[in-house]
Amino acid sequence: MKRVSSVFYITAALILIAVLLGAFFPIEAERITTDLNAFLSRTFGWYYMWIMLGFIAVSVFIAFSPYGKIRLGKDKERPEFSTPTWIAMLFSAGLGIGLVFYGAAEPLLHSFSEAPLSEPGTDQAIKEGLMFSLFHYGLHGWAMYGLVVLCLAFFQFRKGEPGLISSTLKPLFGDRMKGPLGKAIDVLATFATIFGVATSLGLGAAQINAGLEHLFGLETNFATQFIIIAIITVLFLISAWSGLSKGIKYLSNTNMALAVLLFVSLLFIGPTLLILDLFTESFGYYLQNIIQMSFRTAPLGTDNRGWLDAWTIFYWAWWISWSPFVGMFIARVSRGRTIREFMTGVMIAPTVLCGIWFSTFGTTAIGVQQSGVDLTQYAIEVMNFHMFANLPFSFLLSLISILLILTFFITSADSATFVLGIQTTKGSLNPAKSVKIVWGLALSSVAIVLLYVGGLTALQNTVIAVALPFSFIVILMAISLLKGLHTELRSMKKRKKV
Repeated sequence: MKRVSSVFYITAALILIAVLLGAFFPIEAERITTDLNAFLSRTFGWYYMWIMLGFIAVSVFIAFSPYGKIRLGKDKERPEFSTPTWIAMLFSAGLGIGLVFYGAAEPLLHSFSEAPLSEPGTDQAIKEGLMFSLFHYGLHGWAMYGLVVLCLAFFQFRKGEPGLISSTLKPLFGDRMKGPLGKAIDVLATFATIFGVATSLGLGAAQINAGLEHLFGLETNFATQFIIIAIITVLFLISAWSGLSKGIKYLSNTNMALAVLLFVSLLFIGPTLLILDLFTESFGYYLQNIIQMSFRTAPLGTDNRGWLDAWTIFYWAWWISWSPFVGMFIARVSRGRTIREFMTGVMIAPTVLCGIWFSTFGTTAIGVQQSGVDLTQYAIEVMNFHMFANLPFSFLLSLISILLILTFFITSADSATFVLGIQTTKGSLNPAKSVKIVWGLALSSVAIVLLYVGGLTALQNTVIAVALPFSFIVILMAISLLKGLHTELRSMKKRKKV
């Protein structure tokens, strides 16, 4: 604990206060988060839409500009991890539990229960349901991730700065980033990381509980979820203790193997031709309508604003709250790649994979729904398992799904402890194991308290509240990155002339 910074103690104190307040005043905490969520969604919905589209524009510009040839590291450095392993790490760290949690439920609900545009249950609503699912997991989120990752990796590995959010803003604020202002920014990034990841852990615990109840009759309640989180905490702390190259690498590859197994199984067990047809058409719809969807704010009374707040605004906030965690982790595993290679990979590969995933799970769920089984009557966390119940090999599919959630849970928490360690040890790439254990316990504590306070609703409300202040930091990071890349490119041209 000798190398920890003041950010560690400040953030730890804030997290402890938040956990205690939630534990002792759950009713008040739920009311406050609900009211705050309603205010922020209504007041800043337009803002979220603008900045997420802006992140795409900046990311595409950087990737295909002359900046794209700059390497994230020294000129002779090459990637540490193979491309398949790197993509597996992107997938595991960048999405994880959300894919399994919402894979069937989101397209199904958009099509039959909460259709954003067309009449629920119609063919048009089904196409739009898949289109909006791809929208929420497509270019917007990955472009924003890529921008944060690129900023961190460029300043850390190319310019030799510490791996801290505050260090990326030096081109704008200079040495002030070494003082109280820099500390405040790092505290905010750490705080956002903890609550963003804790939201996913809470979702994972809820779905594991639902799966165990469906398969083995284990009761779904807070006590069971508490035990699940406690057991998994021990597992991911063991992984965190083993280090990045062992624990996270092997878990990421295991994740990918289980995800591919579940995906391929469902692709062939489900309505294969319909899946492929709907993926093709919905992906085309997505590309055709991306601008219109990006500016949709539902300003009038007949525009279904509640759907927008519950889905799109929540997703944009969730992506932003995850960005410091994902940014630092993916930056660490992306060292040695060129900017163009990195940005192309981080935007295109996950977007296509998410499109295929949601089309497979969503179309299969829609097929079950149209056969006469009403899946929309069930809670989101259990929809997957009721869908599997109407397919061949249902027990095996459910078991694989639970194992996948479990490995996603462990990988996300393991990666997060590593990133939180970097943020609170002055940018050290090898934070002390004791620091990672503290943050692992903090993540689990926050997830438990959020589930106790208000379940899944509290998880969503908290993410939106935490993401707003950090979104301003991401905008500053983008400006700082452009300034740093411009300076670096001029230096490279001068060196070539000498």
